[in-house]
Amino acid sequence: MSLKEQLQQDMKQAMRGGDKRRLGVIRLVMAAIKQREVDERIELDDAAVTAVLDKMAKQRRESIAQYSKAGRDDLVEQENFELELLKTYLPEQLEEAEIDAMIEAAIQSTGAASVKDMGKIMGQLKPRLQGRADMGAVSARIKARLSG
Repeated sequence: MSLKEQLQQDMKQAMRGGDKRRLGVIRLVMAAIKQREVDERIELDDAAVTAVLDKMAKQRRESIAQYSKAGRDDLVEQENFELELLKTYLPEQLEEAEIDAMIEAAIQSTGAASVKDMGKIMGQLKPRLQGRADMGAVSARIKARLSG
């Protein structure tokens, strides 16, 4: 079963079970997927659906940070709920050591020597890490590794 089909099944279950919060989040995801399909005139595969989910998770993490600063605990709680639900559809997150090993391998294979070469490394890592790691954190690690 594809990721998109899984989302549709879960949406039906949430409707039958009367779980309005869960249903709302799944509908947001399905709308984002449909919007991208319409915009690009394609049928999204699992990798593209994962990219949509990853983008939505990133938005939730950023919103949580902003709402926390503003003291809006009610909104933080809602965003956390949405983030946790999105994570159930994303691939399992990689461990720190695995990410570091992949960064080292990418640096070695591209021959990167400075921060100027970061685009090459990110280009190589992004397809393998999409949905499995926070790309912002990965980027910061690469910068730190190449700077020091």
